[in-house]
Amino acid sequence: MSGDKAAAPASFAAGLPEEALRGIGLIAAGFGIVTISDAAVKWVLPEIGVAVAMMVRGALGAVTVLVLAGGLRVRAVNKRLVAARSLLHCAVTVTFYLAWSRGMPLGDSYAVAAVAPLAMTVLAIPLLGESVGWRRWLSTLVGFGGVLVMAQPGGDLWRWEAAVLLGGVVFMAVTRIWTRVLALTDRPATIAFWLMVAHIPFGVAVLPVFPAIGWPSLSGWIAILFVGIGNGSAHFLFARAFALAPVGVLAPFEYSTLVMGTFVGVLVWGDVPSWATVAGAAVVVAAGLYNLRRAQIRAREARARAAVARG
Repeated sequence: MSGDKAAAPASFAAGLPEEALRGIGLIAAGFGIVTISDAAVKWVLPEIGVAVAMMVRGALGAVTVLVLAGGLRVRAVNKRLVAARSLLHCAVTVTFYLAWSRGMPLGDSYAVAAVAPLAMTVLAIPLLGESVGWRRWLSTLVGFGGVLVMAQPGGDLWRWEAAVLLGGVVFMAVTRIWTRVLALTDRPATIAFWLMVAHIPFGVAVLPVFPAIGWPSLSGWIAILFVGIGNGSAHFLFARAFALAPVGVLAPFEYSTLVMGTFVGVLVWGDVPSWATVAGAAVVVAAGLYNLRRAQIRAREARARAAVARG
Protein backbone atom coordinates (compact mmCIF):
# COMPACT_ATOMS: atom_id res chain seq x y z
CA MET A 1 0.00 0.00 0.00
CA SER A 2 2.51 2.49 -1.12
CA GLY A 3 1.89 6.12 -2.04
CA ASP A 4 1.67 6.84 -5.76
CA LYS A 5 -0.64 9.49 -7.06
CA ALA A 6 -1.49 7.55 -10.22
CA ALA A 7 -2.35 4.48 -8.21
CA ALA A 8 -5.20 6.33 -6.55
CA PRO A 9 -8.11 7.05 -8.87
CA ALA A 10 -9.01 10.71 -9.05
CA SER A 11 -12.43 9.92 -7.59
CA PHE A 12 -10.78 8.85 -4.34
CA ALA A 13 -9.37 12.33 -3.78
CA ALA A 14 -12.88 13.72 -3.68
CA GLY A 15 -14.05 11.15 -1.11
CA LEU A 16 -15.88 12.39 1.95
CA PRO A 17 -13.86 12.60 5.20
CA GLU A 18 -16.09 10.06 6.91
CA GLU A 19 -15.39 7.60 4.11
CA ALA A 20 -11.65 8.08 4.60
CA LEU A 21 -12.05 7.43 8.32
CA ARG A 22 -13.96 4.25 7.59
CA GLY A 23 -11.21 3.18 5.21
CA ILE A 24 -8.59 3.77 7.90
CA GLY A 25 -10.56 1.67 10.36
CA LEU A 26 -10.98 -1.14 7.86
CA ILE A 27 -7.33 -1.22 6.80
CA ALA A 28 -6.09 -1.15 10.40
CA ALA A 29 -8.42 -3.99 11.34
CA GLY A 30 -7.38 -5.93 8.24
CA PHE A 31 -3.68 -5.72 9.04
CA GLY A 32 -4.30 -6.78 12.64
CA ILE A 33 -6.32 -9.80 11.49
CA VAL A 34 -3.84 -10.80 8.79
CA THR A 35 -0.96 -10.73 11.28
CA ILE A 36 -2.75 -13.20 13.55
CA SER A 37 -3.71 -15.29 10.52
CA ASP A 38 -0.10 -15.37 9.30
CA ALA A 39 1.05 -16.48 12.74
CA ALA A 40 -1.57 -19.24 12.63
CA VAL A 41 -0.40 -20.51 9.25
CA LYS A 42 3.23 -20.44 10.37
CA TRP A 43 2.16 -22.52 13.37
CA VAL A 44 0.31 -25.17 11.37
CA LEU A 45 2.60 -25.41 8.32
CA PRO A 46 4.85 -28.09 9.89
CA GLU A 47 1.75 -30.27 10.35
CA ILE A 48 -0.01 -29.92 6.97
CA GLY A 49 2.45 -28.44 4.46
CA VAL A 50 2.37 -25.51 2.06
CA ALA A 51 -0.10 -26.86 -0.53
CA VAL A 52 -2.72 -28.03 1.96
CA ALA A 53 -2.46 -24.74 3.84
CA MET A 54 -3.22 -22.91 0.59
CA MET A 55 -6.26 -25.07 -0.15
CA VAL A 56 -7.60 -24.68 3.38
CA ARG A 57 -7.04 -20.93 3.24
CA GLY A 58 -8.88 -20.72 -0.06
CA ALA A 59 -11.89 -22.82 0.91
CA LEU A 60 -12.55 -21.29 4.33
CA GLY A 61 -11.61 -17.82 3.10
CA ALA A 62 -14.07 -17.94 0.21
CA VAL A 63 -16.92 -18.97 2.51
CA THR A 64 -15.96 -16.19 4.92
CA VAL A 65 -16.09 -13.57 2.17
CA LEU A 66 -19.54 -14.77 1.09
CA VAL A 67 -20.81 -14.50 4.65
CA LEU A 68 -19.35 -10.99 5.07
CA ALA A 69 -20.73 -9.90 1.70
CA GLY A 70 -24.16 -11.20 2.59
CA GLY A 71 -24.70 -13.23 -0.55
CA LEU A 72 -23.40 -14.53 -3.84
CA ARG A 73 -22.94 -11.20 -5.64
CA VAL A 74 -19.36 -11.88 -6.65
CA ARG A 75 -19.61 -11.79 -10.43
CA ALA A 76 -16.47 -10.13 -11.83
CA VAL A 77 -16.67 -7.25 -14.28
CA ASN A 78 -12.98 -7.09 -15.21
CA LYS A 79 -12.64 -10.87 -15.35
CA ARG A 80 -9.16 -11.05 -16.84
CA LEU A 81 -7.60 -8.70 -14.31
CA VAL A 82 -9.41 -10.39 -11.41
CA ALA A 83 -8.07 -13.76 -12.56
CA ALA A 84 -4.54 -12.48 -13.19
CA ARG A 85 -4.39 -10.73 -9.82
CA SER A 86 -5.72 -13.78 -7.98
CA LEU A 87 -3.25 -16.21 -9.57
CA LEU A 88 -0.29 -13.88 -9.10
CA HIS A 89 -1.22 -13.42 -5.46
CA CYS A 90 -1.26 -17.21 -5.07
CA ALA A 91 2.36 -17.26 -6.21
CA VAL A 92 3.08 -14.64 -3.56
CA THR A 93 1.43 -16.86 -0.95
CA VAL A 94 3.71 -19.75 -1.88
CA THR A 95 6.83 -17.65 -1.29
CA PHE A 96 5.67 -16.58 2.18
CA TYR A 97 4.53 -20.07 3.16
CA LEU A 98 7.79 -21.55 1.92
CA ALA A 99 9.82 -19.03 3.94
CA TRP A 100 7.81 -19.71 7.10
CA SER A 101 7.97 -23.47 6.65
CA ARG A 102 11.76 -23.14 6.44
CA GLY A 103 11.83 -21.34 9.79
CA MET A 104 11.97 -17.67 8.79
CA PRO A 105 10.64 -15.54 11.67
CA LEU A 106 7.41 -13.65 11.10
CA GLY A 107 9.05 -10.29 11.79
CA ASP A 108 11.87 -10.96 9.33
CA SER A 109 9.40 -11.84 6.59
CA TYR A 110 7.51 -8.61 7.22
CA ALA A 111 10.78 -6.69 7.07
CA VAL A 112 11.29 -8.05 3.56
CA ALA A 113 7.64 -7.30 2.72
CA ALA A 114 8.23 -3.65 3.64
CA VAL A 115 10.00 -3.38 0.28
CA ALA A 116 6.63 -3.62 -1.52
CA PRO A 117 5.83 0.12 -1.42
CA LEU A 118 9.25 0.93 -2.90
CA ALA A 119 8.69 -1.65 -5.63
CA MET A 120 5.34 -0.05 -6.34
CA THR A 121 7.01 3.32 -6.87
CA VAL A 122 9.08 1.78 -9.65
CA LEU A 123 6.35 -0.49 -11.09
CA ALA A 124 3.82 2.35 -11.27
CA ILE A 125 5.91 3.83 -14.10
CA PRO A 126 5.27 1.04 -16.66
CA LEU A 127 1.94 -0.15 -15.22
CA LEU A 128 0.21 3.17 -14.59
CA GLY A 129 2.23 5.71 -16.52
CA GLU A 130 3.30 7.35 -13.26
CA SER A 131 6.11 9.89 -13.42
CA VAL A 132 8.60 9.72 -10.54
CA GLY A 133 10.75 12.72 -9.68
CA TRP A 134 14.39 12.64 -8.67
CA ARG A 135 13.56 12.87 -4.97
CA ARG A 136 11.51 9.69 -5.00
CA TRP A 137 14.08 7.95 -7.18
CA LEU A 138 16.79 8.84 -4.67
CA SER A 139 14.61 7.79 -1.73
CA THR A 140 13.80 4.50 -3.43
CA LEU A 141 17.48 3.78 -4.01
CA VAL A 142 18.20 4.52 -0.34
CA GLY A 143 15.38 2.16 0.60
CA PHE A 144 16.82 -0.64 -1.47
CA GLY A 145 20.11 0.08 0.29
CA GLY A 146 18.24 -0.85 3.46
CA VAL A 147 17.52 -4.22 1.87
CA LEU A 148 21.25 -4.76 1.45
CA VAL A 149 21.73 -3.97 5.13
CA MET A 150 19.12 -6.59 6.07
CA ALA A 151 20.52 -9.20 3.70
CA GLN A 152 24.20 -8.69 4.44
CA PRO A 153 26.41 -11.81 4.25
CA GLY A 154 26.31 -13.76 7.47
CA GLY A 155 23.18 -12.00 8.73
CA ASP A 156 19.85 -13.55 9.68
CA LEU A 157 18.42 -12.84 6.21
CA TRP A 158 21.45 -14.11 4.30
CA ARG A 159 19.48 -17.14 3.07
CA TRP A 160 17.96 -18.26 -0.19
CA GLU A 161 14.44 -18.16 1.25
CA ALA A 162 14.80 -14.39 1.71
CA ALA A 163 15.72 -14.01 -1.97
CA VAL A 164 12.67 -16.04 -3.02
CA LEU A 165 10.48 -14.00 -0.69
CA LEU A 166 11.85 -10.75 -2.11
CA GLY A 167 10.76 -11.91 -5.56
CA GLY A 168 7.32 -12.66 -4.15
CA VAL A 169 7.16 -9.17 -2.65
CA VAL A 170 7.73 -7.65 -6.08
CA PHE A 171 4.77 -9.69 -7.37
CA MET A 172 2.79 -8.53 -4.34
CA ALA A 173 3.45 -4.92 -5.34
CA VAL A 174 1.91 -5.66 -8.75
CA THR A 175 -1.20 -7.20 -7.16
CA ARG A 176 -1.67 -4.13 -4.98
CA ILE A 177 -1.55 -1.82 -7.97
CA TRP A 178 -4.10 -4.05 -9.68
CA THR A 179 -6.32 -3.96 -6.58
CA ARG A 180 -6.62 -0.20 -6.97
CA VAL A 181 -7.42 -0.53 -10.64
CA LEU A 182 -10.07 -3.15 -9.91
CA ALA A 183 -11.66 -0.92 -7.26
CA LEU A 184 -12.99 1.17 -10.17
CA THR A 185 -14.98 -1.71 -11.67
CA ASP A 186 -15.47 -4.53 -9.18
CA ARG A 187 -16.96 -4.87 -5.73
CA PRO A 188 -14.62 -5.58 -2.77
CA ALA A 189 -16.35 -8.92 -2.21
CA THR A 190 -15.63 -9.93 -5.80
CA ILE A 191 -11.93 -9.13 -5.55
CA ALA A 192 -11.53 -10.94 -2.22
CA PHE A 193 -13.71 -13.94 -3.13
CA TRP A 194 -11.92 -14.88 -6.33
CA LEU A 195 -8.55 -14.42 -4.65
CA MET A 196 -9.56 -16.99 -2.03
CA VAL A 197 -11.04 -19.36 -4.61
CA ALA A 198 -7.85 -19.26 -6.70
CA HIS A 199 -5.88 -20.69 -3.78
CA ILE A 200 -7.73 -24.00 -4.05
CA PRO A 201 -6.66 -25.08 -7.59
CA PHE A 202 -3.27 -23.42 -7.10
CA GLY A 203 -2.74 -25.49 -3.95
CA VAL A 204 -3.69 -28.63 -5.85
CA ALA A 205 -1.25 -27.70 -8.62
CA VAL A 206 1.70 -27.34 -6.24
CA LEU A 207 0.82 -30.44 -4.20
CA PRO A 208 3.43 -32.59 -6.01
CA VAL A 209 6.10 -30.05 -5.01
CA PHE A 210 4.80 -29.54 -1.47
CA PRO A 211 3.12 -32.81 -0.48
CA ALA A 212 0.79 -33.10 2.48
CA ILE A 213 2.61 -33.84 5.72
CA GLY A 214 -0.04 -35.29 7.98
CA TRP A 215 -3.20 -34.85 10.00
CA PRO A 216 -3.26 -31.68 12.12
CA SER A 217 -3.40 -31.72 15.91
CA LEU A 218 -6.15 -30.00 17.89
CA SER A 219 -4.10 -26.80 18.01
CA GLY A 220 -3.49 -27.25 14.28
CA TRP A 221 -7.23 -27.35 13.58
CA ILE A 222 -7.73 -24.19 15.59
CA ALA A 223 -4.91 -22.54 13.63
CA ILE A 224 -6.53 -23.66 10.37
CA LEU A 225 -9.74 -21.87 11.32
CA PHE A 226 -7.75 -18.70 11.98
CA VAL A 227 -5.95 -19.10 8.64
CA GLY A 228 -9.10 -19.41 6.55
CA ILE A 229 -11.47 -17.10 8.36
CA GLY A 230 -8.74 -14.55 9.08
CA ASN A 231 -7.48 -14.32 5.52
CA GLY A 232 -10.96 -14.11 4.04
CA SER A 233 -11.91 -11.35 6.49
CA ALA A 234 -8.67 -9.40 6.04
CA HIS A 235 -8.73 -9.38 2.24
CA PHE A 236 -12.37 -8.37 2.25
CA LEU A 237 -11.49 -5.44 4.52
CA PHE A 238 -8.49 -4.49 2.36
CA ALA A 239 -10.53 -4.35 -0.83
CA ARG A 240 -13.29 -2.39 0.91
CA ALA A 241 -10.79 0.09 2.37
CA PHE A 242 -9.28 0.85 -1.04
CA ALA A 243 -12.77 1.54 -2.37
CA LEU A 244 -13.36 4.13 0.37
CA ALA A 245 -10.15 6.01 1.10
CA PRO A 246 -7.21 7.51 -0.81
CA VAL A 247 -4.14 5.31 -1.09
CA GLY A 248 -2.03 8.01 0.54
CA VAL A 249 -4.17 7.85 3.67
CA LEU A 250 -4.02 4.07 3.94
CA ALA A 251 -0.39 3.45 2.98
CA PRO A 252 1.32 4.12 6.34
CA PHE A 253 -0.73 1.41 8.06
CA GLU A 254 1.02 -1.27 6.00
CA TYR A 255 4.07 -0.91 8.18
CA SER A 256 2.05 -1.76 11.28
CA THR A 257 2.43 -5.45 10.42
CA LEU A 258 6.18 -5.15 10.90
CA VAL A 259 5.68 -4.10 14.51
CA MET A 260 2.83 -6.52 15.20
CA GLY A 261 4.53 -9.43 13.44
CA THR A 262 7.76 -8.90 15.35
CA PHE A 263 5.85 -8.76 18.64
CA VAL A 264 3.94 -11.97 17.85
CA GLY A 265 7.15 -13.68 16.74
CA VAL A 266 8.90 -12.82 19.99
CA LEU A 267 5.87 -13.79 22.07
CA VAL A 268 5.15 -17.16 20.39
CA TRP A 269 8.50 -18.35 19.04
CA GLY A 270 11.05 -16.18 20.83
CA ASP A 271 12.29 -14.80 17.49
CA VAL A 272 14.17 -11.61 18.29
CA PRO A 273 15.25 -9.80 15.09
CA SER A 274 18.90 -8.94 14.61
CA TRP A 275 20.14 -5.36 14.70
CA ALA A 276 20.90 -5.57 10.97
CA THR A 277 17.28 -6.52 10.24
CA VAL A 278 15.95 -3.73 12.46
CA ALA A 279 18.29 -1.11 10.99
CA GLY A 280 17.65 -2.16 7.39
CA ALA A 281 13.89 -2.28 7.92
CA ALA A 282 13.99 1.20 9.46
CA VAL A 283 15.69 2.55 6.32
CA VAL A 284 13.16 0.81 4.07
CA VAL A 285 10.19 2.11 6.04
CA ALA A 286 11.58 5.65 6.17
CA ALA A 287 12.10 5.64 2.40
CA GLY A 288 8.59 4.32 1.83
CA LEU A 289 7.05 6.99 4.04
CA TYR A 290 9.07 9.72 2.31
CA ASN A 291 7.86 8.48 -1.09
CA LEU A 292 4.33 8.57 0.23
CA ARG A 293 4.77 12.15 1.39
CA ARG A 294 6.17 13.23 -1.97
CA ALA A 295 3.29 11.53 -3.78
CA GLN A 296 0.79 13.41 -1.61
CA ILE A 297 2.50 16.72 -2.40
CA ARG A 298 2.48 15.95 -6.12
CA ALA A 299 -1.21 15.01 -5.95
CA ARG A 300 -2.11 18.28 -4.23
CA GLU A 301 -0.14 20.25 -6.80
CA ALA A 302 -1.91 18.44 -9.62
CA ARG A 303 -5.33 19.19 -8.09
CA ALA A 304 -4.38 22.85 -7.67
CA ARG A 305 -3.31 23.11 -11.31
CA ALA A 306 -6.53 21.44 -12.41
CA ALA A 307 -8.58 23.87 -10.33
CA VAL A 308 -6.75 26.85 -11.88
CA ALA A 309 -7.29 25.42 -15.36
CA ARG A 310 -11.02 25.11 -14.74
CA GLY A 311 -10.93 28.75 -13.85
